[in-house]
Amino acid sequence: MAQEIEIEYKNLLTKEEYETLLNNLPFPKEGKEQINYYFETADFKLRQHHAALRIRKKNNQYQLTLKEPHKDGLLETHDSLTEAEALSWINRHPIPKEATTIQLNQMNIDTDELHYVGNLTTIRREYQENGLIIVLDYSQYNHVEDYELEIESQSKEAGLTALTNILETYHITQKETPNKIARFFSSLS
Repeated sequence: MAQEIEIEYKNLLTKEEYETLLNNLPFPKEGKEQINYYFETADFKLRQHHAALRIRKKNNQYQLTLKEPHKDGLLETHDSLTEAEALSWINRHPIPKEATTIQLNQMNIDTDELHYVGNLTTIRREYQENGLIIVLDYSQYNHVEDYELEIESQSKEAGLTALTNILETYHITQKETPNKIARFFSSLS
């Protein structure tokens, strides 16, 4: 089964803070676009399980990802999709995929209950340093724009230390930062 534990630390940024980091850290000049297509049941079963389901389009490839809580971060379960399968999901005809279906079944969620809710487009810039992935995101969804710093790490300690160091170095206030899907859903209400 295609699964991994994701450990990441995030901080929302103002546009000015985003530009400061973009100009002072070794991010590439050009970002890469990725689009997240989000899914939920009519009665919000995924949310009740603190889980999220998305299809991400990146480099003309599609990946279905279910995110679930895990003691060390988030458990991500992945399945690859063809473009036709992704469009079928978006058009309210989800096609069960092996790994994610196993996890959904454990939550008593049938694939047929899932429906497309909307999308979020991100321009992502990233670089690697000391085993960390440092990410700068500019996202647009439902007439909202936001900016975010994200640190992906193999350990909680290394990720938190890196985030704290960057925020302190550039005099950026640490902010409570819900994940993208939570920000997307809050923009619907």
